[in-house]
Amino acid sequence: MGAVHAEVAAAASMARAEARRVSALRTLSSDRQARLGQFFTPERAAALIAGLPRLPKTGRLRVLDPGAGSGSLAAALAARVLRECPNLELDIVAVEVDPDVGYYLQATLTDLTDTAGAAGVKVATEIVVGDYVELSTSLMAVPAALDSPFDLVIMNPPYRKLGLNSTHRRALFRQGVECPNLYAAFLALGATALNPGGQLVAITPRSFANGPYFGQFRRFLLDRLSLDRLHIFESRSTIFSDTGVLQENIVLSGTRQGSNDKVILSVSHGHTDKSVERVVSYSEVVRPGDSQRFIRILSDDGDAVIAETMADLPATLPDLNIQVSTGRVVDFRARENLRKLPEPGSVPLVYPGNVRSGVVEWPREIRKDQAFVIGSEAEQKKFLLPAGFYVVVKRFSAKEERRRVVAAVWDPGQNTSPVAFENHLNIFHAKGAGLDRDLAVGLSYWLNSSVVDNFFRTFSGHTQVNATDLRTLRFPPLSALKCLGQSQSMSLPKQDEIDRLVIDIISVMDGAA
Repeated sequence: MGAVHAEVAAAASMARAEARRVSALRTLSSDRQARLGQFFTPERAAALIAGLPRLPKTGRLRVLDPGAGSGSLAAALAARVLRECPNLELDIVAVEVDPDVGYYLQATLTDLTDTAGAAGVKVATEIVVGDYVELSTSLMAVPAALDSPFDLVIMNPPYRKLGLNSTHRRALFRQGVECPNLYAAFLALGATALNPGGQLVAITPRSFANGPYFGQFRRFLLDRLSLDRLHIFESRSTIFSDTGVLQENIVLSGTRQGSNDKVILSVSHGHTDKSVERVVSYSEVVRPGDSQRFIRILSDDGDAVIAETMADLPATLPDLNIQVSTGRVVDFRARENLRKLPEPGSVPLVYPGNVRSGVVEWPREIRKDQAFVIGSEAEQKKFLLPAGFYVVVKRFSAKEERRRVVAAVWDPGQNTSPVAFENHLNIFHAKGAGLDRDLAVGLSYWLNSSVVDNFFRTFSGHTQVNATDLRTLRFPPLSALKCLGQSQSMSLPKQDEIDRLVIDIISVMDGAA
């Protein structure tokens, strides 16, 4: 078959696979989709993902597609082989838990086998019906199709949170990995299913790249897999628009026991847009010595400059004698301590809703009980911090909010009572006590700067800001932060003024160096 005919045949096969995907999606109820975490891969996204792995020109490639859905990724890979590597044999094993979707998967695999066969390309396929995690971690015999390693694992894994005591999570823990989400379980098992030198390509939420919840999983994955490429989408809504998914997604490609040399970083608005790419050193993405193994995605040269600026800063929180902790009060667990209005013996209770323009406004009309009473000295130690200046950072921001890192200063003013902070805030303190006033204001300005916010976005793709994330940041020296806060109002000026003050501090530090 000529190149033109191969191109036409591949395109037609992909179009038919896309039609089956749409049909399969219509058969799913929202409850079933949520329970199984099913989000099928659209045609253009499947082509992008299938375009990432390195393909040999000849020989036999053993491929695993766990959570195969209607077969979009397998179809995209076969279409690429048809166009680019007609002398390569494909041996595809597709795993799918939903037997109803399996009907469409079988039709797609039969179609691609017939299409490839007509072009003289050998494609063998096998479907394994069942739960991939259960099949891979079973104490009983593993299915023969999954019993030997693969050259390529390509996946759009299901997305669903896993409870601490869930069967899947406990099964993965026995394998030596902690997986708080089903997609992480698929990635971990996919990495272990590879031959040395084998490749894993996946589209997943970006949330595993940072934060404490995925820390052990990142260490497990990166100990086995060297990242080759990371592709990010600027839009949250375009990829799985027909499934209502608003996750920030990335496509990652990695090699089992590969070299930690270079990583290709690319970015596009959505899966249908042209991407812009750059090559960076591996150490820019996964920093040597980073115990958290954060994955930092510097999408352009501006991000690289910001990352370099942050890396050159001299101070960490321990250097500043500052700690950051999560607010101690979980309100629904302490209802007996809550009061709608201040009363004798009560103390202020601060929520994220009290944060406004760089200061904590208390009390404020936010439909929350903002007074807290304590019944014993033990409760005081458990819930309260002594009077003083503190810097708070919201743990969650709305998706449409302009900033990820939103900080403010708690000013005790004339209030000499202790203070309680609700659990949706991170608190900067000095060994459980308040901060120097100028230090608190300078720290707030620094955290609210575009430098910090843009840097934070290089490793965080979601709207949560964990205390662990904040502990990984670097800071100007203590004297510079105090200087930044000196004579400044706690109420923040406009963003460009904050950024000018921060840049002035950095410039002075650079001049001193």
